[in-house]
Amino acid sequence: MLKRTNRSTEFENREEIILRDYLALERTRLANERTLLAYVRASLSLVVAAAAFFQIEGLENIKWLGYPSVVFGILFALAGILRFVSVRKKIVRYYKNSAIKYAG
Repeated sequence: MLKRTNRSTEFENREEIILRDYLALERTRLANERTLLAYVRASLSLVVAAAAFFQIEGLENIKWLGYPSVVFGILFALAGILRFVSVRKKIVRYYKNSAIKYAG
């Protein structure tokens, strides 16, 4: 039985999870990794765009766009990593409370 705690998004698992639940947790873990990779891809795109802005010749009036692109690229990567770690902690907490041990 799932027991609702003070926070609306946290549950305490008191029963062994079945295969369907295990597969759902694995799907969630993989989706979390896929989301992190999407954040990294977007941040790298912003950094590459910044490099392109710095290298453009003949259009010096838009070189200033390179600096915000670098800053936003770094911030985007940090936001993705923080989100990944936060969701991973929640998944690990659920695995610890279940009969299945988290391997990753």
